[in-house]
This record gives sequence, structure tokens and C-alpha cells, in this order.
Amino acid sequence: MRPPVKALTQFGSILGMIGARLSNKSNRAFCRSLGAPSTLSNAQVRLASDTVSREELEAAAKWMLESNQLTKGPQTIEFEKEFAAYMGSRFAVFVNSGSSANLLMAAALKASGKLRNMKVVCPAVAWVTTVTPFTQLGFDVTLWDSNASNLGIETAGLEDLFIKERPAILVLVHVLGHPNSMTEIVALCEQYDVVLLEDSCEALGTSVIDDVKLGTIGLAGSFSFYYGHHISTIEGGMVVTDDFDLHQLMLSLRSHGWSRDLDNRVKQELQKQHDVDDFRNLYTFYHHGFNFRSTDLQAFIGRGQLRKIHEIVATRSANHALYSELLTGFWTQKSDAQLLSSFAYGTAVLNRSEVALALSKGGG
Repeated sequence: MRPPVKALTQFGSILGMIGARLSNKSNRAFCRSLGAPSTLSNAQVRLASDTVSREELEAAAKWMLESNQLTKGPQTIEFEKEFAAYMGSRFAVFVNSGSSANLLMAAALKASGKLRNMKVVCPAVAWVTTVTPFTQLGFDVTLWDSNASNLGIETAGLEDLFIKERPAILVLVHVLGHPNSMTEIVALCEQYDVVLLEDSCEALGTSVIDDVKLGTIGLAGSFSFYYGHHISTIEGGMVVTDDFDLHQLMLSLRSHGWSRDLDNRVKQELQKQHDVDDFRNLYTFYHHGFNFRSTDLQAFIGRGQLRKIHEIVATRSANHALYSELLTGFWTQKSDAQLLSSFAYGTAVLNRSEVALALSKGGG
């Protein structure tokens, strides 16, 4: 394995500080005014603002005052259905964070008993909870270099790694919303029978060929709904998959390992297998599970956010294009996205600390 490219393993985003998350009106106005130098001296782009609108907060307050169920319930089920429909996936599982979404994917694959070994390849450019779920669960993790253009997995040498190590899983991170080299990676995973997982926490809405959304290409994909992400449930996350068995296993693992949320046929099979009657089934835990549940309050907020997703994606795409136009003298991340739902505008500079200090003093 080649050592990671140092200039890129820090997410390379100095100028991301002046355009990190561009989904609200004030940030769009700032972005549009970048051509006027005077705006840089007194304007500041925050991590996020107005992610959840006043109207949405008022609707949530009204909903709570109507004595609706706040814990996981019908709103969660509807949010999962609507998110899966938007993604073009069969199933979605709502959890309490994007980090939990990653851990749930890893735990479900381990519990499935279908992996040929405990070897996983993770990208060198990643958030910490892309990697730590696998180390926590006892996987043998190999960190692999990043591509100098899209910042995803470098495909050069990846086939040799697959042949030599025979990993069971390859994890991708779609850095700042940009897709990895998906055509090559999917072909290699299919050829060498490697399970593909997508950490798409920064890429909600990005699509590639034929409008296929990132997060739906591998066996499962994760998303984060933290306040600074594309849509927000304040804290929250989601896993999507088309695999029925994996979906059922994740539903069980999300709630302690019980069967209450499972398909009736699956529930009955578990009861028969373990000789458990209907009453005992309510308090029987079939797997070593977690409590990754979110709440119906957060699901209610998420459903409101999802109604704005097309506008959010269009704005992020347009703002990224504008940054690319105005910052022609700097390195910029490039990929083959059909529609880029940018998480942030990333670039790389050699004097990162000096640039960060100058931007901070200038209000950027």
C-alpha cells in the first residue's frame, strides 16, 4: 500500500472555510457576491444556518402539542419509506446519527455470517467513524490511498490488493459529495466478489450515470442528517439497501436485537427456530444489538426537510459551479458526477495554516 497523499488526507479544504455549507439564503448571497473584494472583509460564512426553517420548527412544535408519539413510531416508518423512494432504494433504516449508520452496516454484515473473512479496505480520506466501526468490531482494516482528482479510492493498484489480500468488504467515502471512480470500482468488486459499502454522508443527492444516486450502488449506503449536512434532523442518519435479509437484520440490531420491527414471516421463523411463544418474543433478543433508534420528532423534521431536497441539491450544485468559475487559480476537486450535490468546495494550498489565519482575520 502506498502512503496516503498528505496534501489530500486533510480534506484539502482551506477555501472550504469560505464556502463550506452553502444551502441557505445568506450563504448564497455571499457566494454570489464573491466577485466584490469588499465583501470578504466583513462577511462570514457559518458552518450552517437556517438549516431547519422557522416554519418547520413551528410545525414541529404544533405537532408535539397535539400529543403525538415522540419515540420511534409511525413518523419514522413514513420517513423511511419517503427517503427510500427518493433514493430509488427498496429499504431505509432511520438511526440516531451517520456514525451509527456506518456501525449498523458493519455490524449487520458481521452478524450475517456471509463474509468470507474479516478483512476490509477503507479510504485514507474519511471521517473517523467510517473506519472505527470496523476496528471496534474486530475487522482487519487496510487504509488505501486517495485519488488525486476526486479524493475517493485510488483504483491504481486496487486489483492487486484484491488479489493479494482477498478482502471481504470495500468501503467508499464520496468526499465532499463527489463520486469515486464508480465504473472501475464496481467492476473490480464484482470480479473479485468484494462487498461494496458507500459512506454517502457528504453526498446526499449526487447522481452518476442514468440518475443513479450515490449510496444505492453498493450493497448498502449510509447518510448523515447532522445539522450541517444536506438535510437535518438535528442529529440522525439513514442506511439504504435493496437487500431484504440485510434490512431485516439492521432493523433488529437497531433495537437491541429484538424482532418487534421485523417482517411477520421473519419474526415467525425466529420464534420457531428458538422455540419462543408470542409473549416471550416481546422480550427475546436474537442478536447482539444496539440502541440506534432515533425519534418520531426527528423523523417529522426529516420529512419536512426531504420536501426541500430538490431545491437544496440544485443550490449546492450551482454554488459549486460558481466557486469553480471564480477560483480558477486553485486546484479543485473533479469527478464524473451527473448531478453534483456538493457538501463543500475543497481545494489544496501549501501554506494551509497561513491561509486559514488570513481568512479568519478577514472574516472568512
